[in-house]
Amino acid sequence: MRRVSSLAAPHLQEYARTSFALISKDFISYLSSLPSTSINTNEPLSPQPSNTHLKSCKNTQALLFSNVKTQTFNTLVDQNPPQLSSRQRKIRERSQLEEAFESAKTIQEMLQVFQEMETSFDERELSLPCLRIGLKLDQEGEDPEKALSFANRALKILDSNDKLSLPLAMTLQLLGSACYSLKRFNDSLGYLNRANRVLGQLEKDGSCSAEDIRPILHAVQLELCNTKTAMGRREEALTNLRKSLELKEMTLESDSKELGNANRDVAEAYVAILHFKEALPFCLKALEIHQAQLGLNSVEVAHDRRLLGVIYTGLEEHEKALEQNQLSQRVLKNWGLDTDLLRAEIDAANMQIALGRYDEAINTLKAVVQQTGKESEDRAMVFISMAKALCNQEKYTDTEKCLEIACGILGKKEKVSPVEVAEAYMEISMLYETMDKFEAAISLLKRTLSMLEKLPQEQHSVGSVSARVGWLLLLTGGVQNAIPFLEDAAERLKESFGSKHYAVGYVYNNLGAAYLELDRPQSAAQVFAYAKDIMDVSLGPHHTDSIEACQNLSKAYAVMGSYHLAINFQEKAIEAWEGHGPSAVDELKEAHRLLEQLKKKASGISDGTVMKALPLANSSEVGFSSNSQVGIPVIERQRSAT
Repeated sequence: MRRVSSLAAPHLQEYARTSFALISKDFISYLSSLPSTSINTNEPLSPQPSNTHLKSCKNTQALLFSNVKTQTFNTLVDQNPPQLSSRQRKIRERSQLEEAFESAKTIQEMLQVFQEMETSFDERELSLPCLRIGLKLDQEGEDPEKALSFANRALKILDSNDKLSLPLAMTLQLLGSACYSLKRFNDSLGYLNRANRVLGQLEKDGSCSAEDIRPILHAVQLELCNTKTAMGRREEALTNLRKSLELKEMTLESDSKELGNANRDVAEAYVAILHFKEALPFCLKALEIHQAQLGLNSVEVAHDRRLLGVIYTGLEEHEKALEQNQLSQRVLKNWGLDTDLLRAEIDAANMQIALGRYDEAINTLKAVVQQTGKESEDRAMVFISMAKALCNQEKYTDTEKCLEIACGILGKKEKVSPVEVAEAYMEISMLYETMDKFEAAISLLKRTLSMLEKLPQEQHSVGSVSARVGWLLLLTGGVQNAIPFLEDAAERLKESFGSKHYAVGYVYNNLGAAYLELDRPQSAAQVFAYAKDIMDVSLGPHHTDSIEACQNLSKAYAVMGSYHLAINFQEKAIEAWEGHGPSAVDELKEAHRLLEQLKKKASGISDGTVMKALPLANSSEVGFSSNSQVGIPVIERQRSAT
């Protein structure tokens, strides 16, 4: 089943959103016990949950932090001195301020003490207090601008020493987190990449132990994952998430609950980009750990099983998916988690639809809809799933009625839950496409674009929706209007998924068809070549879509009159079709016919046919069968890819 992505789509973004919360806040929570000041601001820090002190790096003096005053400030004086000199009074005042700052529990208390510290300490001594305040503000998440201000102040002091240190790396991580909260993603990425480099150099130099570096490096990797995800660069984000998991594996027990959650995070991230095969081992590992630690009836195990059901759905193993879903429902019901249970029941109905059990799915949904609020998003999702079942039964009138109810509910939620509503609109548009209601599908997708374009973290979705709008316009004859959407989609998808992602190849394939239809063969040949290269890398040269891209390139060269190149690529296509054996007999026959036609053209012999712009859905061009039309043979895979 090629449209499997539409089945899993309602749940994919949910997993993606829960995966990439600001996990580094956990890291920040146990850094909040940093000491107040230090004469030497290059002294490295080693944040540990159980320690409230600064641990030195190799060959550096330890800066102990406890209720005992530090030797750094010479605070050991007589209990009851008969008379204090001005210098001694100043030392005592500084010591008292240090103690007050260290004992402050709230950000208001910390800020109040810090104001007094500014009159007693040099600026170069305030880097660590600034860092600690910034971390506390970032942890609370209420004033990222103020957190950024303190972090910048700390960075200015630490940079003035022109030395690498753990406090420097921590400050850069804080700056990255604050910029993320302010949606300044490019700035965030810059700070985090620098933090990553600093930590790498410290480890390489051996100036700090790996045990000191790992907690900070883990936080940096998670922040990089968050930021790249928000920028739509999900595959790059996965690399950082995998690194953070590796760091956890070095420090945690192999059967710890936290490690189980980390494995599930990675599985969810793979699911979000439709890489179900890669997601499976991580989800199974999470399930194994949680079962061993928490038992078969824990909520964590139920969540693992629900995710596993989505993964099996993506792998088109629908019986396994339904089995995991039913096991998950049983646990959720025992725990009284009604909201999660309701969504699992909707999942089950979608799996039944995938198995062709439409009446069973409809009965499931009729029971579920009674449990939903009249204007709830869950109710809208029930009607969308109901529409899918009815659409598969070709009951289009009832399908449209269900979609109208769903759209009526969702229209009131656009400002409250724009991402969730946009996802639902995309699924509804697919059903309109299935019913050949292309104008309705295009209209709904344009509405979706207007919502998503306002959200910086959804640019990958903007690219996918633009690709579909362009394809539908191409399909319905709006070639000129399709080009801006396809060009925009190609750029956004490259930025989000990388230049060699198969979705980019599909977009270039359709863009080439549009250029050729508008008698721009040079432009068409260029983007067809891009499409072929991408599909050869991402899908393999013998994949059906890769072969079609090769044939499209051949046709573009033929229109340009470059018959030698056209023949070369058509011969490559024939060689690839031959590798498919009996399953591609018709395609191979058509490929040979096109090759003979090209050879006649090259020799100056015409059989009366004209090889010009590649035909689209309603074209009647002579010389190309409908099976060779650009864009049309890959309709279902195009939908899945985007």
